[in-house]
Amino acid sequence: MDSSINIQSAFHSTTPRYDELHGQVAVITGAAKGIGQGIAIRLAREGMRLVAVDIDAEALAFTANALQDLGATVLSYQGDLSQAASIHQLFQLALGRMQTVDLLVNNAADLQRSSLLEEHEGLLELQLTTNIRGPYLCSQHAAAIMRAAGGGSIIHISSVGALRAHHRGLPYDVTKGAINAMTRAMAVDLARYQIRVNAVAPGVTHTYRTKAQAGTAAYRTAADRIPLRRFGTVADISSMVAFLASTEASYLTGQVIYVDGGITAQLSPPGQSL
Repeated sequence: MDSSINIQSAFHSTTPRYDELHGQVAVITGAAKGIGQGIAIRLAREGMRLVAVDIDAEALAFTANALQDLGATVLSYQGDLSQAASIHQLFQLALGRMQTVDLLVNNAADLQRSSLLEEHEGLLELQLTTNIRGPYLCSQHAAAIMRAAGGGSIIHISSVGALRAHHRGLPYDVTKGAINAMTRAMAVDLARYQIRVNAVAPGVTHTYRTKAQAGTAAYRTAADRIPLRRFGTVADISSMVAFLASTEASYLTGQVIYVDGGITAQLSPPGQSL
């Protein structure tokens, strides 16, 4: 379970900003922990009805129950989105129980990274199915529902690694590069149906994965390499997702928004001029 976020505190400390989202339906993949959990909290605070999806049944139940205790409407679906049958079942369930899908947030991904000359054929196959095929098929199912409803929004969660390579960033960075290309291609293809497609690309973000390192010298050194001198928070990412889902972003489509503290803008880290 993601203990880096106090769900009740995060929910109540967030100010809803987009009245038009209230009552709409959002499907969020990878919603149980980390950035996905933060997105679920923010969209629930906006009054959206959630379909929360994750492969981790225990963490999913924890997040869904916590949000339901706060008054949110949450339909949970535990499944492996590398499998086409699971994706088909997910959207059948969402349509049957919620009647529509207004927003899809493709957040689920495998985050492991390797080097090209290290053996990782199994990881490559896993990430091609989970990080590329999964979001692609989810988008296909969601877009069919949105077309019938007269429009909607798809938001992919990408990474700074799609634009600037991580050290030992394979095959993960390749899959996120595909997400960026997918964003543009889907945006152009679906615009005639009033379906907008954008992506949010987080930089280094503090989640349960970095909680153990918080406050250490290594953590501070890493933060000092970022122009804004801090790690991002899940609230930084979820705020951008909420904006892109809102009518405030009604003329935005095909864009990748880097929420990264300036990492992708800099030529070299602070204090290390070339």
